Amino acid sequence: MYGAVKDELAATLREIEEAGLYKREREITTPQSAHVGTTAGQSLNFCANNYLGLADHPAVVGAARAALDTWGFGMASVRFICGTQTQHTALEQRLSQFLHTEATILYSSCFDANGGVFEVLFGAEDAIVSDELNHASIIDGVRLSKAARYRYRNADMADLRAQLEAARAAGTRRVCVVTDGVFSMDGSYAPLDEICDLADEFEAMVLVDDSHAVGFVGEGGRGTPELFGVLDRVDILTGTLGKALGGASGGYVSSHREVVDLLRQRSRPYLFSNSVAPAVVAGSLAALDLVDGSADGRDTLRRNASLFRELMGDAGFALLPGSHPIVPVMFPGDDGARQATRIADHMLEHGVYVIAFSFPVVPRGKARIRVQLSAGHSEDDVRRCVAAFVAARDAVG
Repeated sequence: MYGAVKDELAATLREIEEAGLYKREREITTPQSAHVGTTAGQSLNFCANNYLGLADHPAVVGAARAALDTWGFGMASVRFICGTQTQHTALEQRLSQFLHTEATILYSSCFDANGGVFEVLFGAEDAIVSDELNHASIIDGVRLSKAARYRYRNADMADLRAQLEAARAAGTRRVCVVTDGVFSMDGSYAPLDEICDLADEFEAMVLVDDSHAVGFVGEGGRGTPELFGVLDRVDILTGTLGKALGGASGGYVSSHREVVDLLRQRSRPYLFSNSVAPAVVAGSLAALDLVDGSADGRDTLRRNASLFRELMGDAGFALLPGSHPIVPVMFPGDDGARQATRIADHMLEHGVYVIAFSFPVVPRGKARIRVQLSAGHSEDDVRRCVAAFVAARDAVG
């Protein structure tokens, strides 16, 4: 029975390969860090979400190691049966305190958080107005809801107004504007102050996925709502523990108490998934203490991102503008995907680990190498990365 399906799948894989879009997974042979070992040798790592360099921080690793002895390896249960330890509750309270919200609920991942929030809160009589560049987890989560769907052009406030007008004209009950805080393929920010103004005008809620901001964006690392001065105006925050906050796994929804209480009763990814592992909870608590206790990592990260942008611009590379530590190096055109892949491969051979992104992760003709700076990088690391880009461009064209 599988014979015909096998041939069809093999043909699709060949098409992906021939288009230069095949994604190969590279193996690293060390802990996640700014410097890693790979099967090709030692490398500077410029493609991880390890923004604050906490993935191998001694305090985070030590807390996780101690938790294995204190709390065990896994929960073997969902939260409402017997999967809630004291430290799960402590982490939820700590996140609420940090994010200035009333309550928080943990999920196995932010993908699950986004997959579990919309169906509970929005039904057929409601409307969700979503940025066109929102993360795949938001798109999939919205699809699980019966709410009417409206999409506005990326960060286009005139189009957002038009979609809100259409949603209200349809007589909807609840309207929610949904956006990434940071659009991860572009490194650009959603204008949350303007979004909140429009939401107030149209009596809409605001949901922000702040996965690529929490921990390092904003004066205190509280993310894009802090950056734009709207900490008290965003209704629902989703985010991850798997990037700046230690880089392991786990996600959350942080919001008004009634929202979180209802999610505990009805959110399927929460009700039917094992609890976040004890070591991850303990490590995440330690990471939050580090984030809240010092701005040094955030300051170093900002300096590294600024230096990289300056040096790459001086070297003649096309960058998307911005200040975020996600820095897309663009390779446009029909052959851009192959060019980006060849340059990334050349750089790995010479000790710098970056990854090329192409369709369907980004639009056709807009291939890029997404460089991600870390507080774990030194100034010399940044300069070596730029030199590797220049050498690879000279070598492969």
